[in-house]
Order: sequence, then C-alpha cells, then structure tokens
Amino acid sequence: MRTWFLCKVKYAKETEEGLLKSISEQYLVDAVSFTEAETILYAKLSAQIRGDFQVTGISKSNIVDVFFYKDAEIWYKCKVTYLIADGDSGKEKKVTQYMIVTAVDVKQAYDRIQESLGSMLVSFRVPDITESAILEVFPFEKSEISPGLPPENFKPITQELEEE
Repeated sequence: MRTWFLCKVKYAKETEEGLLKSISEQYLVDAVSFTEAETILYAKLSAQIRGDFQVTGISKSNIVDVFFYKDAEIWYKCKVTYLIADGDSGKEKKVTQYMIVTAVDVKQAYDRIQESLGSMLVSFRVPDITESAILEVFPFEKSEISPGLPPENFKPITQELEEE
C-alpha cells in the first residue's frame, strides 16, 4: 500500500513588479519515509524553483489513491464512503477514504471519481469534493533508488565470489 506525504514548501518568488514575495505551496509525494519524501521533493523542485526553497512541513496524508488526467491541472480531494461486512461480527462497517483527482471543476471531478471507481464490487458514495491546495503530485518512479533497495547492477557478494 502506498504512503502519501503532504509536503509544504516555502520560497521567494519574483512578482511582475520585480518584488520578492514569500510563497507557500503544497505537494503530494509517494515515499516510504519522511526522509525519502524530503529527498524526492528536493530532487524534483530544485529543477523547477529558481533560488533557495525550504521544506517547512511533511506529514502523512490520509489520501489512499490518486487519479491523474492530463487535460486538467486542479487537484480535487474526494471523500468516498462505502459499507463493508466485518468478517468477525458480520455487521456492516462504514469505511471512509480520501482520493484526489485532476479536473476542471467539481462536476468533472465527481464524474472522474465515478469512472475510476466504477469497477468496485461494493456500492459507494462521494459525499464531499473540495478543491485541494496541492500543486503537484510526485508518484513513486522505479528509476528512483529508495533507501534499502540496491541498484539493478548490484550483485550479491556470494555471486561475485563464485564468478572468480
């Protein structure tokens, strides 16, 4: 299961009048730890933000899934609820999850969540959709080396010894 981290970044941006204005932005990062989330953020944003920036906060997000559509840039946070049967007691249990989707407006966000979750075996409701402050999402990319995972060209030492 993915772990999404909500990261806040602060930096000075030049306005049209030539003045520096302090800007604070939010990003969503798929990572295994707070440290990895910060590392990914610095790697991605150093190419996008001119000058210095500071990561002012990282917290685990309650978002469980992300649906990206190329034709929209606004991220909407959708609250999705459904009922599941508890295996032990047999009683129905209400589950609430949060997902984000790119869309032009709330109606399109609702339609896209319905489309994306259409294959679920249980019926669900979308009681709340709000525009998110998230500017960009950085999903896990296989090319990124996570701490604890060796690069593909590394071999176990025992294999190296056998080849000699």
